[in-house]
Amino acid sequence: MSEKKDIFWRAYLVYFGFVIVLLVVIFKTISIQMNTKTSTSNTLTASDDKIPKRISLRFPRRGEILDINSTPLVTSISFYEIHLDATVVDQKIFDDSITDLSRGLSEIFPAKSSREWQEEIQRARFLKNRFLKIKSKATNEERRLLNKLPIFNLGRMKGGLIDNQVTSTRKRPYNELLKRTLGYYQPANKKSKELRVGIEGAYNEYLAGVPGQEIEQEISTGWKKTGQIIKEAVEGADVITSIDKEIQEVAHSELLAQLKAQGAKHGCAVVMDVKTGFVKAIINLTLSVNGDYYETYNHAIGTREVPGSTFKLASLMAGLEDKKFLITDIVRAGPKYTFFNKSLNEAHNANYGDITIKSAFEKSSNVISKVIYNAYKNDPKLFVDRLKSFGLSAPLGLDIEGEASPTMYEPGSKSWSGISLAWMAVGYEIQQTPLQTLAFYNAVANNGKFVKPQFVKEIRRGAEVLKEFQPVVINPKICSDNTLKILQSCLAGVMKEGTGKRLTSSYFDIAGKTGTAEILNDDMRYGNKGEKKYLASFVGYFPVKDPIYSCIVSIAASGENIYGATVSGTVFAAIANKVYATSLKYHRAVNEHRIKSLDFPTFKDGNLHDLLIVMNKLHIQYTNNVHDEWVNIATDKNEIAFSRRSFKKGQVPDVLGMSARDAVYLIESNGMSVNIIGYGKVINQSIPAGSPAFNGGLIELTLK
Repeated sequence: MSEKKDIFWRAYLVYFGFVIVLLVVIFKTISIQMNTKTSTSNTLTASDDKIPKRISLRFPRRGEILDINSTPLVTSISFYEIHLDATVVDQKIFDDSITDLSRGLSEIFPAKSSREWQEEIQRARFLKNRFLKIKSKATNEERRLLNKLPIFNLGRMKGGLIDNQVTSTRKRPYNELLKRTLGYYQPANKKSKELRVGIEGAYNEYLAGVPGQEIEQEISTGWKKTGQIIKEAVEGADVITSIDKEIQEVAHSELLAQLKAQGAKHGCAVVMDVKTGFVKAIINLTLSVNGDYYETYNHAIGTREVPGSTFKLASLMAGLEDKKFLITDIVRAGPKYTFFNKSLNEAHNANYGDITIKSAFEKSSNVISKVIYNAYKNDPKLFVDRLKSFGLSAPLGLDIEGEASPTMYEPGSKSWSGISLAWMAVGYEIQQTPLQTLAFYNAVANNGKFVKPQFVKEIRRGAEVLKEFQPVVINPKICSDNTLKILQSCLAGVMKEGTGKRLTSSYFDIAGKTGTAEILNDDMRYGNKGEKKYLASFVGYFPVKDPIYSCIVSIAASGENIYGATVSGTVFAAIANKVYATSLKYHRAVNEHRIKSLDFPTFKDGNLHDLLIVMNKLHIQYTNNVHDEWVNIATDKNEIAFSRRSFKKGQVPDVLGMSARDAVYLIESNGMSVNIIGYGKVINQSIPAGSPAFNGGLIELTLK
């Protein structure tokens, strides 16, 4: 009896098991049909097999950020999801090539042996798996190697290789160089707001491109891309900055060395083109807890501090414009100046005696506080209004975010006191960013034309220029020509007779001004002796005659011997000397000889990036309106010019005029082999350009 009961129970279990499975199948079928019928506008259904499909976005490659010579400063590294549709491969090809494919996979991804790869792919083919995972987050180099393997080299439709880009990571090839100015873009999400930092954030709309659309279909393991493109994505545009990487590297290394020597808290340096305002280099370094310096904050545009003695230039400009005094007037410069109940001392308690105002400026004497106080004490608003007319109270309106607005107190405000006029004259009770100070000095170098600092020259997509940035004039003339001439003479005098005389160059003349100001410590208090924090600055331009670059160096450090000349001035001089020494365009005799000479260097057609590196190192003039990877090169009127050189996939490339290295690379990229005869550049190829490329084919190249 008990045996019969066991048999019945087993029969019931089997019966109910089948019923449950049947119900699950029915439920799944109904669910798929309901999903198909109720699909939204971005979900499609195949009319033949009823497999759910949907439209997904194809995100384009983000544009690059380049320096003025097309050197990549920020680029994108793509990662790919690699899968295999094991069902599409012809059986004979599969049997003949599976061993070689498995061996190649084990070389690229050695975590699995050749035998393990072969067994996995054969199992997937037997089970009709159309989406076998090969690798998550494969690099572009791994993807390129995979496409050369047997079976995979037949392409998506015949070889079954599915290589979909899933992520893209931004990469800065030069690490900390320009890190904060290059910045980043972070889209808004549930946890945080949108963040736009530096050039990356300011020009995100151009860099991002426009997403495309493609069809995905649902399979048992999820959604799979079908390769059916509805709308092609528009690649992100490239942002060509005004930065010169060579000048950037020089300025970065010089500033970093001085910060380490002084144990400074932070420092910045900016080099700007005098005529246009385009920034050629910008460095911002901050001391970290581990003792190293990193680009964590853009002090040049965001740190607002009292400028100190560098502001004396603006004070003299105001007095001269208002005809309050002459630069040749004699003043008595003593060790101390008292205004009401406050005293202002000379550095080192110097006692200069009777000197001209020009000499007082050159020596950075605080007697200028007395000069300005006596001139404007009955109408201090006139002084402030004159400073405003120079553009010193307004922000520069930079294209990148984070600029701090200047602080300038006015008579009648709560912050104004009896000593404000005298203190403002020597750079206190006013706050500016280093870049705002530099822009003012740049206007003096530029014969009164106040131009806006800019970081980007143009935006390109391929050969098309989407936007070109021209110099922006904030104020065409900040003061009279006579005042400009006097102040230019004063700035040159600082380097010959004043605080900067030890910094003069043996190659060319520099004009500039030192500045040292006591600033608040991190606890927002002024420190005691030895713990006081100073902002040491040097700002100026070079060469004095027909200036090319303006520059500011600003360093915040604690100690007793922190002065603008010895701390920041040495960095300024080192930057100026190295920029001058490494640039042939500044040396008239060399250039005149080169212009007359017809012996121009010979270049071979080839890779644009490699050619630009050589030309920049040799300081050879060229015209470049091309941003393709491969170019033709020609000499026209003693200047190098580039033109576009394109290749079609699957065709023999035209390698005439190229070096052996570039020619071999291009031909082997199409699966063919090369036999080289001679040396020099390619003058003949045995298979004409445009012919179909085929694996294993041999091309003979003749070089001369």
